[in-house]
Amino acid sequence: MIRRMSLSRRALMLAVGVGIALSSGPGRAAEVAALNPPARVKVAYVPIMKFATLYVAEGRGIFAKYGLDVTLERVKSGTEAIAFLDQGSVDVGGIAIVASLWSAWDRGLNVRIIAPGALDPMENGPTKLIIRKDLSDAGAIKTIADLKGKKIGVAGGPGSGGEYFVAKALERAKLTIRDVQLVNIGNADMPPALEAKSLDAVLTSSPFSDQILGGGTGILLAQDFTPGLMTVAFVASGKFIKERPEVAERFALALAEAARMMQGNDYLSPENIAAYIKYTASTEEALRKGAPVIYDPNIEIPVDGLADVERVHRENGRTEYDKPLDLSKAVDTTFVKKAIDALGKQ
Repeated sequence: MIRRMSLSRRALMLAVGVGIALSSGPGRAAEVAALNPPARVKVAYVPIMKFATLYVAEGRGIFAKYGLDVTLERVKSGTEAIAFLDQGSVDVGGIAIVASLWSAWDRGLNVRIIAPGALDPMENGPTKLIIRKDLSDAGAIKTIADLKGKKIGVAGGPGSGGEYFVAKALERAKLTIRDVQLVNIGNADMPPALEAKSLDAVLTSSPFSDQILGGGTGILLAQDFTPGLMTVAFVASGKFIKERPEVAERFALALAEAARMMQGNDYLSPENIAAYIKYTASTEEALRKGAPVIYDPNIEIPVDGLADVERVHRENGRTEYDKPLDLSKAVDTTFVKKAIDALGKQ
C-alpha cells in the first residue's frame, strides 16, 4: 500500500549549486548535474489535478534546478496531446490511458509511458457506482449481480475509463459489460437521468456523486474497484527518448522530487497550492475541501495494473487485436528507476 509521508529532511537538503550528490546504492554515489545550457522540453497536458507533480516541479523550480527549461501547453484532451507527440511538436504529454491507445501501440505508435500520474486511492475512492434508490428500496437491486440487464450510465463511451471501471465492478459478480446496457451520458446529466428513472445506475464521481447521494435519488452500491491503479500517465515521444535520454532522466527525477514534496500535510502547502491553481482551473477552497489526490513518492509505474487495463479493454472487444500486447511497446521504466536510484526509495 502506498502511504502518505512527509518528505525527509535529507531529501529537502539535497540541492547544492548546479549539481546534487545523491545516494544510489550501497557504497556508490551518483551526481545528477544540471544541464548547461538548459534543455528545452515541451509538455502538453490536460489541466487536471492528476498531473499535479508536473505543476509542482515547474512551479517550485525543480525542473530549473536540473537544467530543464519546461514549457507547459494546455490541451483539451489526451487525444490532442498524442497527436502532438506523434508529430514531434511536443516531447512529453500528460494523458489518460484509454482503449484506443492500446491499438495505436499495437500498430507501432512511437510513444512510451515514462512516469505515472496520480493513482487511485487505496480506499474511499471518488469513483462510485450508484443505483436508483427506488430500485434499492424495492429490492430489485441489492448486489452487483442484480445489475444484469440493467441500464448503467457511463461518461466517455466505448473503451473509456468509465467503461473500464464498470467492467471491474461487474467482474466482482462474474459479469461483463455484455450483461448490462451501457448508456453513454455526460456526468452532469446523470443526476436528472436517475431522477427521471431513465437509468437504473450510474458510474460517476464528485461533485455529481455527492449531488445524487445527497439528493436522495441514489444509493451507493460499490466503489474502490481498482485501488492504486494508474489511469493517467506522462508519455514521451520516441524521438525524445532516443535523442535526449539525459533530459528524460532529469524530467522523471524532477517529477519524483515533486511527488515527495506532496505527501501528507505538505500536499496543501502554500507553494504547492499556488502551483495547482496556476496550472488548473481549481481554487484554494476546492482544493482544501476535496479529497487529496494520491502520488507515489517512488513514482513507480504499476505495470501489472496497466496489463489489467489492457486485458479488460481487449476482452471487451475495444482493441483492434486479440492477443495480449507486449507492454514494452507502451512502457519504458528506465527513467523512473534511475530517478529512484538517485533519490533513494521511500
